[in-house]
Amino acid sequence: MSQQGPILIVSSEPASPLADAVAQLKVFPLIETVWADVPDAIERLHPAAILVGDAETSDALLARTARRLATIKPYTPLIALDPKSMLPDGVMPFTQSNSDPKHLIARLKAALRVRTEHATLLRRLTDPSAPCMPQSDPLQDATVLLIGRGGSYPALSVALGQQMGLVGALSIEAAAKHLNARDLDGVVIGEGFSIRVVDAFLTVLSEDARFRNLPILLSAAGGLKHNYDLPNLEIAHGEPATLAAHSIPLIRQHAFESRIQRALKSIDAGGLLDPRTGLLTTEAFVRDLNAAVIDNHARGAGLSVARISFGETSERMQIDAARIVGRLMRRMDFASLERSSIVIVFAETGLRNAQMVARRFTSVLKHTMMSANTDQRLEPQVTLATLQPNDTAQTMLARLDQEAQRVAS
Repeated sequence: MSQQGPILIVSSEPASPLADAVAQLKVFPLIETVWADVPDAIERLHPAAILVGDAETSDALLARTARRLATIKPYTPLIALDPKSMLPDGVMPFTQSNSDPKHLIARLKAALRVRTEHATLLRRLTDPSAPCMPQSDPLQDATVLLIGRGGSYPALSVALGQQMGLVGALSIEAAAKHLNARDLDGVVIGEGFSIRVVDAFLTVLSEDARFRNLPILLSAAGGLKHNYDLPNLEIAHGEPATLAAHSIPLIRQHAFESRIQRALKSIDAGGLLDPRTGLLTTEAFVRDLNAAVIDNHARGAGLSVARISFGETSERMQIDAARIVGRLMRRMDFASLERSSIVIVFAETGLRNAQMVARRFTSVLKHTMMSANTDQRLEPQVTLATLQPNDTAQTMLARLDQEAQRVAS
């Protein structure tokens, strides 16, 4: 992977042990500097990433460097080794006691992959018709899975839930269902599990390409001996607020990468996909539905449309539901998020089979989505319409809307 710039290693000492350890692997061009020269080095060298080797570095220096990098495109990761306190926004941790320098190289490669994807997106955004990237904090898009059943679970739930979407699991089996049902930006493993169970879970994650790059924060790791193929695995100790702060930079990076990938898919599809949800835009959905109706009238195949509504829910929850539906749909189906509900077209599907599929969707959504109000139970409402001999796309959607209004009242 070409990172289009050197790796800058910042240390108070002219010759850093960190630089020696990384240089032995002969992977990246390295340049060492001291804190006084960092601003000038950033301007002159345009580094691809910055490693901070001083555990005692002041938060003010780190925060100032992170704010400067946040104004630079493409994305430039900033990693601090063995942090002794909560890190400023934009600074990712790496605990050297977790593993050997090869793990640091894996962490760097994962971060540089995000940089490469961001550079690709910036290059392709020159087309005026390309979708705009949101400028909000990627944490607003993030969803993290919290696994645990110990005394720290409630406090961790509050600390994480205040800043991002949160899905809880009291068992590894429940966690596996969430991993397969939805897109996640991180996993936090709390107390309450034996070393054998945690080891087996991490081994499964490392062997599955879908989860290998997920940020994983492990709050208790005594007895773990394996060197897992998980570049973003972090082991931390402390109070729940400290653990949450330790995990947030890696989760933010993953959410940013997911945002980039959705935007690239939208560009590849000619702007027909909504970069927030991965579903069709409203205009593309209406166009495809018109074509599907005409084709089904000609061939006599079945066609059904379902509307899944959630009532008064936040935009974040609606987008989350849309991404879950996108994972559940068959390749021949298509959908769009509109007016706080999701409309799905089931190709070559009669009403009876459409009811079965929609029931499965709502069951997954009900047990997977989390309300901002933990006492509120989500009850998605489903309405269905099937293609009639004289139907057009407009009459099908109108009948679907009428049925939805009847159910709501």
